[in-house]
Amino acid sequence: MIKDFSVLYVGNIELDNVGSDGTPADERLYENGRLIETFDSATQLAKLMDERGFHTLWFAEHHFQREGYECIPNIILLGTHLAAKTERLKFGCAFNVVPEWHPIRLAEDYAMADILTDGRIVFGVGRGYQSREVETFGAPLIDNDANRELFEEQMEIIFKAFNEESFSHRGKHYTIPAEVPFRGYDVKDITVVPRPKNLPVEMWQPIVSGRTIDFIARNGIKAVVGLTGAPLVEQVFTQFRDACAQHGRQLEMGEDISLEVGFYIAGSRQEAMDRLRPYHDERYKWFAPFGFVRYVDEEGRPWGTPGAPARVPHIEDGVQQRAWICGTAEEFVEFLRDLEQKYTGLEHIMLHWAEGMPRAEFMEQLSIFSEEVMPAFINR
Repeated sequence: MIKDFSVLYVGNIELDNVGSDGTPADERLYENGRLIETFDSATQLAKLMDERGFHTLWFAEHHFQREGYECIPNIILLGTHLAAKTERLKFGCAFNVVPEWHPIRLAEDYAMADILTDGRIVFGVGRGYQSREVETFGAPLIDNDANRELFEEQMEIIFKAFNEESFSHRGKHYTIPAEVPFRGYDVKDITVVPRPKNLPVEMWQPIVSGRTIDFIARNGIKAVVGLTGAPLVEQVFTQFRDACAQHGRQLEMGEDISLEVGFYIAGSRQEAMDRLRPYHDERYKWFAPFGFVRYVDEEGRPWGTPGAPARVPHIEDGVQQRAWICGTAEEFVEFLRDLEQKYTGLEHIMLHWAEGMPRAEFMEQLSIFSEEVMPAFINR
């Protein structure tokens, strides 16, 4: 039963000249004074969400983005800061790009945030998808197998850091602790100080492939499925439930998953699509080259695979695929109730702030959503 509503804000500033015919993504170049607008937007958004009863504000970690799309390099730090300015809202990591960190430093930062905010930071992990940042930090990304191998060893260390009073690790990439003398004895293990206050740590990861699903299921991690066509959502939800069962987690369909959707509420579907169109198109100008079009064709083939479409999607595609919900508030309520009927374990809905949509317009949309959609699902 759906009960938690959240927002994903990846850190975009107010972009100029948006849309398919607007400024090409690679030609955007903003000065620092514009790029730091993201923190004021995050602050205003957090305060609105806190007042309106939303569950979690999720941020994305990215680096070097002079283009203005994703301008938050440390989401744990930002979430900790905003927790002091709000009362109840949680702040989620969607996601900490683990290969860009030393795993112990990431575990320590989260543990401090967990303690200082009394559990209002939600941990999330990912492998990264942008070569410019991951490879610049000295980690592999273009070599997918090497990236996965590094990530999985890092995660093994993070689990130990969170859950064991003291530990050691010997792997391909890390030897922990360093084999050195310390105060007259040879170091054999270490204790991470501090460890999180709230254990076990609630952890989220995006689903991007079948191998990802097995890793998430095996390690008790929760999943995010974002801006994905309805047929592929059903396929992923089923695979996740079945994989969890193989590893001893008996879940209902949709349980331990957050489903992310784009949206626009207006007087009609066509009006909503027309208003959302430039922002939807701006998003895919940036993200489509990274492979982030998670739709399928009539034969169930994911876009980009042989025979299926390989183009930048239009808003009509997103609405047809039910990844973007456009229309009246009543139609959005109907969409969510249909989800509840199909996915009986689904509790979490994540709303996407379309890149390029001005802050004032998105906050108005969020206010409408909180007034006209959320009451049908909260406190039932």
